Amino acid sequence: MTALTTNQLEAFWLPFTPNSEFKRRPRIVSRAEGMYYFDQDGRRILDSAAGLWCANAGHCRAPIVKAIQDAAATLDFAPSFQFGHPKAFEAAAKIAALAPGDLNHVFFTNSGSESTDTAVKIAVAWHRARGEGTRTRIIGRERAYHGVGMAGISAGGMVNNKRWFNALAFQADHLPATYNRAEQAFTNGQPEWGAHLADELEKLVALHDASTIAAVIVEPMAGSTGVLPPPKGYLDRLRAITKRHGILLIFDEVITGFGRLGAAFAAERFGVTPDMITFAKGVTSGAVPMGGVVIDKKIYEQFMTGPDHAIDMFHGYTYSGHPLAAAAACATIDLYRDEGLFQRAAELEPYFGAAVHSLKGVRHVADIRNVGLAAAIDLDPIEGAPGKRGFETMKTMFFDKDVMFRVSGDTLAFSPPLIAEKSHVDEMFGRLAEALAAA
Repeated sequence: MTALTTNQLEAFWLPFTPNSEFKRRPRIVSRAEGMYYFDQDGRRILDSAAGLWCANAGHCRAPIVKAIQDAAATLDFAPSFQFGHPKAFEAAAKIAALAPGDLNHVFFTNSGSESTDTAVKIAVAWHRARGEGTRTRIIGRERAYHGVGMAGISAGGMVNNKRWFNALAFQADHLPATYNRAEQAFTNGQPEWGAHLADELEKLVALHDASTIAAVIVEPMAGSTGVLPPPKGYLDRLRAITKRHGILLIFDEVITGFGRLGAAFAAERFGVTPDMITFAKGVTSGAVPMGGVVIDKKIYEQFMTGPDHAIDMFHGYTYSGHPLAAAAACATIDLYRDEGLFQRAAELEPYFGAAVHSLKGVRHVADIRNVGLAAAIDLDPIEGAPGKRGFETMKTMFFDKDVMFRVSGDTLAFSPPLIAEKSHVDEMFGRLAEALAAA
């Protein structure tokens, strides 16, 4: 394949990327298969990030590819306003069957950002339908990422995502982040310290009054901010407090859903059932954009009380439950089941955790965190240039070590496809150790 020229690169404004730097020496992948990407020269690059936390079943898996091809040749588009098609209902049923408790209704979106907006709107509308229209405030958490829609920015807690758009944000407050390096450094799995941080929600209830709060939204494991596993007991406390005050609890499982933590959803792993779960990414293994919200039946049923001709929820997207996405979701979920990929992730977790923690003491490593098949390594920053060491390490690993992973500031994040072998784990962390030792 012919390499892209500078002129061909210019038109695309890449998201969350320093574009000028990228276009001087682009990091281009043109093909993928299984655990690997390939650049335009055919160089094989180990994908240690499942693309962008999404290719959980690996790349270009034949059953998913065939399902998409068949769908494209059979039904290119079907409206979901007043009409439907079989695969959307099949996909919703498969997803609901994986969710815990009474979370058995699915509202489809096209991304995690749209899923956050949808869940927040449903929460506010549900309270209003019950005669509690004063409940409009959303509680998020510091260092949280819930996408780039206005609900996600408002409830999220990543400063750089918020600072340009605060004038557009709605009423939201934030719980403290659950990470404290002094108390949790180099923890393998869930930290012992930090469950008490959930009690801060009581202070926010006292400040705003429960009658103004619609929902609390948290990532069971914060991913984009650098893999922050929940302290033991934290989610249980949060669930108890929200129930006590009639506040809905939303789990953002865009990253943790579909096997990342060794279970269908993190809610299952941690034994805490929220009122809604947002999902995206792994539902199609990244093959076609799709997201959604899994909703408790008590919420769904509240909206089903109007006359037959009246719309019950004034919200939706042109591409909700798109035929190609629905087909990809059905094939992906079947593949997870047939290959036992959730259980495979659970079985690989101890080896993965030991491997990443073997980097303790390696040059520049300041902290390591992990749970499931997700891990983060904090590097000591270069004085006066925060984020540069992480960025340069990412480039070195891509160009010189043939390994791709996610970087956020000086934090390196690893989330390989669930089909990873122990040899792949050795490869990603062994090459990183070499790169850091030489940096």
